[in-house]
Amino acid sequence: MDEPLRIVIADDNYLVREGTRRLLEDSGQVTVLAAVGSAPELLDAVRRARPDAVLTDIRMPPAGSAAARAEEPAMEGIDAAHVIKADNPAIGVVILSQYADESYAFELFRNGSAGLAYLLKDRVGDLRQLLAALREAAAGGSVIDPLVVDALVTRRARLRESPLARLTPRELDVLREMAQGRGNAGIARELSLSESSVEKHVNAIFTKLDLASEQLVHRRVAAVLTFLRDASLHRPG
Repeated sequence: MDEPLRIVIADDNYLVREGTRRLLEDSGQVTVLAAVGSAPELLDAVRRARPDAVLTDIRMPPAGSAAARAEEPAMEGIDAAHVIKADNPAIGVVILSQYADESYAFELFRNGSAGLAYLLKDRVGDLRQLLAALREAAAGGSVIDPLVVDALVTRRARLRESPLARLTPRELDVLREMAQGRGNAGIARELSLSESSVEKHVNAIFTKLDLASEQLVHRRVAAVLTFLRDASLHRPG
């Protein structure tokens, strides 16, 4: 039988944290070295205990008041994961998240995927899958939740269908500035282009978005609306 996996758990919800600890320890396959409720406590526990793996919620606010925690962005677990991997590459990190949006997984894997896993929080109830993710991360592998993979595939399909896919990177830059309310002169200043170059890019945008026959003011509005609707599809990754 394999040696129990030595892990640290981090979740700011006490009941979730202790419930997860009990679930994993009762399996006989895990030894929980520490269970903490904030990102600083997580990093301290990892430095002290040197676990095989970490299981952390994506939302790991710093210690402080409830009001301060409520204002924190939902990325602290991922930030902590990057610190842990930079200091101790051999430690596996499993992120539990309520977000099926694939952009969070991209953020976790931005420096590489070795020893990292991204699971939806519902997977806590699936002990077999949770243990498998912890062991895979500890062994240097990577895991991504199937629902996040589905979201990625869906986004790729929508990306291929989006009119923005017809635009060059520079045309997207021009359209992004247009969406900020800038006219051609303002766009030229922001992008260090001549106004004549901007005008050519704008005309190309209208043509590629099938807006060539609309009145000028309507074309700019329609182009911006297309950008605002589909721009999120064009995140890096």
